[in-house]
Amino acid sequence: MAYIKLNIDNFFHNLNQFALKCGSKEKLAIVLKDNAYGHGLLEIASKASEFGIQEAVVRTYNEALQICKFFKNTLILNDKAFLTHQNLSFAINSMDGIKDAQIGSIVELKVDTGMHRSGIEMKDLQKALELIVEKKLILKGVMTHFRSADELSSELFWQQKNFQIVKEMVKKFGFENVRFHSQNSASTLRCGGFDEDLVRIGIGAYGYSHLPFCYGDYDLKPVLSLWAKKTSSRLLKKSQRVGYGAEFIAPKEMLVSSYDIGYGDGFRRGDASKSLVLANGKKILGRVSMDLITVEGDDDEICIFDDAHKIAQHFGTISYEMTTQLSPTMQRIIIDEI
Repeated sequence: MAYIKLNIDNFFHNLNQFALKCGSKEKLAIVLKDNAYGHGLLEIASKASEFGIQEAVVRTYNEALQICKFFKNTLILNDKAFLTHQNLSFAINSMDGIKDAQIGSIVELKVDTGMHRSGIEMKDLQKALELIVEKKLILKGVMTHFRSADELSSELFWQQKNFQIVKEMVKKFGFENVRFHSQNSASTLRCGGFDEDLVRIGIGAYGYSHLPFCYGDYDLKPVLSLWAKKTSSRLLKKSQRVGYGAEFIAPKEMLVSSYDIGYGDGFRRGDASKSLVLANGKKILGRVSMDLITVEGDDDEICIFDDAHKIAQHFGTISYEMTTQLSPTMQRIIIDEI
């Protein structure tokens, strides 16, 4: 079966890069939503804890239950808030979210400072804070999210100014021991200084930055590599065709092999007329099938990719999509060095 290797040396290296930017690893929150961006929820959670990360961010309560034992606190982004004895807090994304929250729930209020996707509007912040008190919720944190931190734009600074207004309003209201966090991977790398309680590290922890080159090289190293094993080999005669649609025509006699990876594993099918070059420099011959690809040669196993950003460029997408769509049933193997 196709499988994934996780280079933990690279993972720790990336986390250390962000810890240096923030001044302390205790200020890092590892984002583990969607199976840790496809890397493996439990595998990454356990290693993040080993590094010294105390905070995690997930999408659902089910994800939180699987990994909360590793962390001091786990923030859940997209589930209804309820009272729990576990070390969990719930993001509140709307006024209805406050109204629906169970009394005594530990919540973190998301404020829309310009992304216009989710969060309380700034004009409704006073009303939201009053409702939190009325509902007897425990306000643990206040946060926002940046829409253009990884682009050549000044919008990041506009949102940061808006969030500063939010901070002042919350403090003036009288809440105590509330933590504030807005920074993601891109804004943390891009901005000097750090004056918040937490930074949410997502794609950067896994080795990728989508910042323009003018912002510099941040020495992040990909954690994930995708591998496939040979299932069979055959000798093609000149002009014989391979795979569905018979799109590849052998230009000469050649030895080819099939490998156990396909779109059923979350590897993109793409356009067979645009040959995909694998990590070893060889090309996929013909179409990607549900469970198989064909490549020249007869290696026992091959690396499909070890840099999701490079292969994402071939498909006209981003590294996030290449890793998050990988099947959760695929084996993840933790190694010290690839």
